Amino acid sequence: MNSRQLTGRDTGHVIRHPELGCLLHHETVVALGALRQAAAAAGIDLVPASAFRDFERQLTIWNDKFEGRRPLEDAEGRQVDPSGLDANARVDLILTWSALPGSSRHHWGSDFDLIDRAALPPGYRPRLHPEEYAQGGVFERLSSWLEEHAWTYGFFRPYRSGCGGVRPEPWHYSHAAVAVPALSALQVELLAEALEGSGLLGLEAVMPRLADIHRHWVATIDPPPG
Repeated sequence: MNSRQLTGRDTGHVIRHPELGCLLHHETVVALGALRQAAAAAGIDLVPASAFRDFERQLTIWNDKFEGRRPLEDAEGRQVDPSGLDANARVDLILTWSALPGSSRHHWGSDFDLIDRAALPPGYRPRLHPEEYAQGGVFERLSSWLEEHAWTYGFFRPYRSGCGGVRPEPWHYSHAAVAVPALSALQVELLAEALEGSGLLGLEAVMPRLADIHRHWVATIDPPPG
């Protein structure tokens, strides 16, 4: 991937999945197909609730949270009123659940948020909250199956333990063959270039901290098994 693809500003590395309709890295499409086939044999209709996301989409999510147009949540998932917070506090809260535009693993087409479509009750809309994947949750069986089988097909959970700043996300899986070299290539200088003139709200708070944000929120993940 080139620098614009790594930061979500170019789509030359992704293709549309022939069955699901979402955009994924061309190598990831094949691996996901194998994972889906294995899941189907276990009665699971494994689909991405979110796959490739470009820079502009991530920017919209960020700016909406910064201004309170989308819910802003703390590390425990409790909604926070942003009106009394300064820019740095808002940035910290957003980063807990949403990536800085240009740094999202979803830009690479290697990462997605997985649900089991067969487990959805009528009218249910997935929220991608930890309780859905915990014991008694609607995706408990999916979570258990993925824990046992995902790595067989090259997928792992980069946000398993919360070792960096991002809270554990049991729905987020990453295709190692694509994501590992992408993360290595995504350097601070590329992020700075992507953010300059982007219209990011809170940019004045982000830029002095960009190296630390990259280290703590982007580069520090749970690595693939082995």
